[in-house]
Amino acid sequence: MASLLDPSSRGRVILVGAGPGDPGLLTVRAVEALAMADVLVHDGLVDPRVLDLAPNAHRISVAKKRSKHSVPQDGINALIVAHVKTGAIVVRLKGGDPFVFGRGGEEVEAVRAAGLPVEVIPGVSAALGGAAEAMLPLTHRDWSSAVSFVAGQCKGLKDQDWSGLAGTGRTLVIYMGVATCPDIAEKLMADGVAPDMPVAVLERATLPGSRALRTLLADLGPMVEREQVQSPAIIVVGEVVQLSDAQDRLANWAKAAEALA
Repeated sequence: MASLLDPSSRGRVILVGAGPGDPGLLTVRAVEALAMADVLVHDGLVDPRVLDLAPNAHRISVAKKRSKHSVPQDGINALIVAHVKTGAIVVRLKGGDPFVFGRGGEEVEAVRAAGLPVEVIPGVSAALGGAAEAMLPLTHRDWSSAVSFVAGQCKGLKDQDWSGLAGTGRTLVIYMGVATCPDIAEKLMADGVAPDMPVAVLERATLPGSRALRTLLADLGPMVEREQVQSPAIIVVGEVVQLSDAQDRLANWAKAAEALA
């Protein structure tokens, strides 16, 4: 079967992972898809330099913010399908990877249900991009043999079971957790994670102004407030944080030690 990137194939959807921000982290296949797009349906966090790689496309922003979606997911699905039915090549551009907290699965289901062709081009996830920038290995033979990814907001913290996901020998990566980080820290400590477990907050990964901040779990909420951390940011919990090239922020460690005293 011919690839959906065949220029002679019209009327289809290509879900493209835009990566964590830096256009240099796009795959070659993603750049090819952007260049041939007729319609570009994109997230709000996608870097403008990435959008410029689709010079001939009609751009449609479906930006989402916490508790405020400019277009609901059902509306996005319908929008994509409607444009494809006109014969357009629709690129659905999503930050990070479409299948890592990107609702890419829902959009693939909607396109398939409409009987239309769809292809997915993976992207570098925010966790992988941010960790690489901070020189923070998510797994390490001496420190962590498992890594888990969770969302700090999906369905509310009370509905999520994180038992066993964080602790000695394990790494936990939390997406969309800045606003709820005090509750996240309490939840993890209540589940038995040590208050002095190292934590990193990776803000605006791979983008200008990015920061990698370290502290201890008990100080996560206060540190985020002190440093005025803003989304997008991810939280990494685990012993591997000690290996990172994050800004030491000695004041953060001191504050964390005070919190444990």
